[in-house]
Amino acid sequence: MSTGNEAFNQAAKDFENIVKAGKSTNDEQLAAYGLFKQSTKGDNTASAPSALFSPKDKAKWDAWTSRKGLSQEEAQSQYIELIATYKEKYA
Repeated sequence: MSTGNEAFNQAAKDFENIVKAGKSTNDEQLAAYGLFKQSTKGDNTASAPSALFSPKDKAKWDAWTSRKGLSQEEAQSQYIELIATYKEKYA
């Protein structure tokens, strides 16, 4: 699985560069965040933050929680594919 890990790590670096360049939307960042967290941590077990006091944290929590039940391996595969589409879009 080292090849998968290498591809995942490269995708994370690629997406970081896309974000730093200001080329991604908030929705794209949330989609990537949800898959990244599911890939690295598994299902979200944290309590939901307040949308009123922490709307950004609540959006991130929702993005991760929406991936609940997805295996870490499948989330990693979907993350790699998602970032590949972003790379094509912003190339």
